[in-house]
Parts: sequence; structure tokens; C-alpha cells
Amino acid sequence: MFDYHVHTTRSADCDTPIEESCKAAIAAGITEIAFTDHVEHELADMSYGYYDYHGFMEDVSRVREAFGDRLTILAGAEVDFNTRIRDEVGEWLDTHPGYDFIIGSCHYGDDGEIIFPEYFDHRSVQQVFEAYYVQLIAAAETGWFDTLGHIDLPKRYAPPAAGDYDPLACEELLRQLFSVLIEKNTSFEINTSGLRQAPKTSMPAGQIVGLYTSMGGNLMTIGSDSHFAHHIGNGFEETLAMLQLCGITELSSFRQRKRTQVPIASLLKK
Repeated sequence: MFDYHVHTTRSADCDTPIEESCKAAIAAGITEIAFTDHVEHELADMSYGYYDYHGFMEDVSRVREAFGDRLTILAGAEVDFNTRIRDEVGEWLDTHPGYDFIIGSCHYGDDGEIIFPEYFDHRSVQQVFEAYYVQLIAAAETGWFDTLGHIDLPKRYAPPAAGDYDPLACEELLRQLFSVLIEKNTSFEINTSGLRQAPKTSMPAGQIVGLYTSMGGNLMTIGSDSHFAHHIGNGFEETLAMLQLCGITELSSFRQRKRTQVPIASLLKK
């Protein structure tokens, strides 16, 4: 079983030491774990300037030595992207080698506001998601990332007063996004944190996955987005069952940014 989205103390919003997450992963039956701490270029973000590249790589080397006989440990990063910081992100990626896996995530709208509940005060759900998908399409078009993170993230923060989110209302933009991802050989992740948070569904859920597979897409990663050790691997069995129902039969595995495909059936046997 793989968990390809896990945070450590190298993220400003996480207090979980990397060793604790390795122990929890082994106990949960995880065989591969990607530590993907936040790399932020938005000045207003709490994570701006916090990430320590050299310290993170030292952490990964240390736990590989301690746990590498029981757990495959990948050096990853969750790199925030939007069109305003595109140049800074590109420069950072060019000057920080040595990763196995890079997530590209969008957390900000096109006007520079983080997508939290107050973001919906003067916008409809449709307006929020349309602007968000435009940012994801721009991220995909760069070809910089191995996977895109939590591609319907705004549903996590939408207050009840904002109304319901209908993925098919954004079908045209989703099709544009998936066309680019398929062309660039880039995956998106199923982020299971939504199962334990307000949406009570994975991000995304089956409706969006089904649209992707109907277009011929077949590249997928899965991650808990864990900030606490006990969340590692949460919701994976039901999520893998959903993926199989939607026609996804393999998960992506990475080494030094090189992708291989692993049958889901082989992971479920372990």
C-alpha cells in the first residue's frame, strides 16, 4: 500500500516528527511513503520561507537508514502553484534536485486569497470552482509536477450557506484539465483527507474519477495528506475500491521522478 502525501515538522502546519510517521506507516501496512512537505512562494502564507530543503533531505536520509528495511521512503514535496508565482515556482524546481516525487497543489484563488470559508462570502460555488480549475489547468500545462493534489479542494472549505457543489457544472473545465494531464503524462491524486473532514468524501470522489477514465486517463496517486501519524493510510481500502469501480486498476509509484505502474490488486494482497 502506498501513501504519497504525508507531512512532517518541515511543514509549518505539522508537528509530527518524521520518525513517528514511519512507525505509523509500518503499523498501518504502508509499504511506500512519500514525505511531501509544503513549499510555499505566497508571501502571505504561513509556510512562506519555512521549508528547509537541506534539513528535509537529511531527515529522509536518517529515516531511510533506520526504517529502510521495512518501508520504502521517498523524498517528495508539495509545491504550491498559481499563475502569480509561476516564475518563482519554476526557479525553485530548477534549483532543488534530488526528489523522487513532486505534488503540484493550488491553495489560492486567482485573486491571491487563500481558499478558506470566507473566500465564498462574495462568490458563488460555481465561481470559486471555475477560477480554481483555471489555476489547475495552468499548473498541469507547465509539465513540472508528477501529480496534482486534491483537485476539488474548495469543497472542503465551502460553508453550507454557499450551496452544493456539482462537479458536472464544471465539466468543460474538468475535461480541459484531464486533456492536459493525459497529454503531459501527469496524474492527479485521490486525497483521502476529505473522508475525515467536512466533505466526507475523498478529493476527488468517484464522479470526477469516472469522467477522467472515460477520457482514457489511467494515472493516479493516493495520499492521506496526513499531518498526524494516526491518519496515515486512513480511508485507503474504500478509496481503492472506488478507483477500481471507476476503471482505475493501477497506482503510480515513483523513484527519482520516474513513474512505474503497480496493479492495485497486488497492493491489496499485502
